[in-house]
Amino acid sequence: MAFQPAAVEAGKDSRVYLSEKKEQDAYVPENCHVPDNTMPNLETCMYYAKIQRDREALSAKNDAEGSHWGSLISRTFKRSQESDKRSVASAHSDGKNVAPSSEEGGGASVTAGEYRAASGALRTATWGSVFYLITTDILGPYSTPWAFQQVGYGPGVACFFVFGILAAYSGFLLWWMFLKLDSEKYPIKSFGDLGQRIYGRWFRHLCNILQSLQLVFNVGIIILQNGQGLSQMAKFKLCFSVCNLVWTLAGMVLGQIRTLQKFGSIANIAIWLNIITLIMTMAFVANSAPNYTAVPFAGPVMTLGINLQPFQNQLNGIMQIVFSYGGAMIFVEFMAEMRRPMDFWKAMAYSQIFIFVVYMFFGLFVYTYQGQYVVNPANQGISAYGLQTATNAISLSAGLIAAALYGNIGVKVIYNNILVEIFGFPQLTVTRGKYYFAISVLVYWSIAFVIGSAIPQFSNLSSLIAAVCIFQFTYTFPPFMILGYCMQLDATKGDGEFDINNPHAHRVDTWRDLSRWKRAFLTKNAFFNVWNFLLTLACLSCAILSAYSAVQAIVTAFHTSGSAPSFGCKSPLDNSA
Repeated sequence: MAFQPAAVEAGKDSRVYLSEKKEQDAYVPENCHVPDNTMPNLETCMYYAKIQRDREALSAKNDAEGSHWGSLISRTFKRSQESDKRSVASAHSDGKNVAPSSEEGGGASVTAGEYRAASGALRTATWGSVFYLITTDILGPYSTPWAFQQVGYGPGVACFFVFGILAAYSGFLLWWMFLKLDSEKYPIKSFGDLGQRIYGRWFRHLCNILQSLQLVFNVGIIILQNGQGLSQMAKFKLCFSVCNLVWTLAGMVLGQIRTLQKFGSIANIAIWLNIITLIMTMAFVANSAPNYTAVPFAGPVMTLGINLQPFQNQLNGIMQIVFSYGGAMIFVEFMAEMRRPMDFWKAMAYSQIFIFVVYMFFGLFVYTYQGQYVVNPANQGISAYGLQTATNAISLSAGLIAAALYGNIGVKVIYNNILVEIFGFPQLTVTRGKYYFAISVLVYWSIAFVIGSAIPQFSNLSSLIAAVCIFQFTYTFPPFMILGYCMQLDATKGDGEFDINNPHAHRVDTWRDLSRWKRAFLTKNAFFNVWNFLLTLACLSCAILSAYSAVQAIVTAFHTSGSAPSFGCKSPLDNSA
């Protein structure tokens, strides 16, 4: 999914307000540690989360946005900007109306009202704007025709439906856990933060590693996609590695923008560029022959109800569908920026329906007209040079913007979680940190260039990252996390009364005792726990098998005559010779 600021219009006001508070020595916690530098237990997080949700519910009554289902979608985009501005104003007024009191354990002179105002000013996004962000995709829709080409009509539609249902289920689980564990005192800002509340630091590190890996591979895939497009525009007369290098250098320049807020305008433009490209692709494939030079075979166009080919190839096709539903990795980030995260389910539900209908329709439409000649990405399967160049010119611009957004988040994840935490690098807010960030962008895009040029196989490379990373965030981790949450919650039912002033004293045993494990397993939620345990194992098995299939496909492709070599001048789309 393409990354954008969740509240573009309100972002500037929010940052200015927070900056003013910092000048007044306001303190906003950046982690979830209690004063004695230990991790808060689950009960503590839930205690403050309950207070936070009650406050948001009260705010919702005072600033109702309407609840008539028939007019929700029609008002979403009209009201989004106005709602964001009202949210900032509401956050500021909250700070003025609350009686001053010392923040517990803060260690700085800041009133509770000031803290809530500063924290609330950063939570301004509405569910309408989040819907807009979730459906902003650069890779998902373009790859769906190839997915149908690999498995056929029947399995393709079935997988789209099943993966959609499971993605909605995972999104609901993430939303539920976020509401139960997030608060202004102990904020959850990322997928790793949510995982840390349940399983500890090791799971947070795992999430951050996979997230970093996914982001850098996504940038590499977009470099590869844009390189293919540029090579087509140059009629394969320009060395393919040079084509990739052009976009790498452009990304290094655009990637120097540090704040997501400044990406707002161009990011919104990228959305419409993608929509235009999809419409043009459908119009052109319906009125022109397939791109025969991009595939190593010939014959009449054929479509199949079920494509009976090796299971390895079918899995690679199915992983392209995973890309369509692969936004769960940043669901937590979106909720963290929402003024009322309780409304997130609306954005998720509408976005899943949108992806299911629009993406699947696009995939079926292009596959119907091009059959076995479908190219991934789809717009590069147009044969007429003029029409092909038109879609490439538009998609290349959108792709560069998306890659810059992926890169921006990716560099920050690595910088904050590795360079700052482990190696003691300065924060991005200081001058030295800005210089290190600029250097990190150059290194990051260089790595992405190596990935895209070393493995010039768009479909196989995207299948690999879908299996290794995207599949985990969307399908494996959410049921695994809710399993841990429910077990810990059930285990507390045998403890004493919880006291926030002494949050560890109420426990009668620890996880080293069999009695606590019994309470965690032998409850009325046992069936639900077993379901999530089996679903976790099934998803993990599918991901491992799909990753193996993608690696095998990459190795096989390199041993196939006529395939594009690593760091070579031959374009992967040039099969004319």
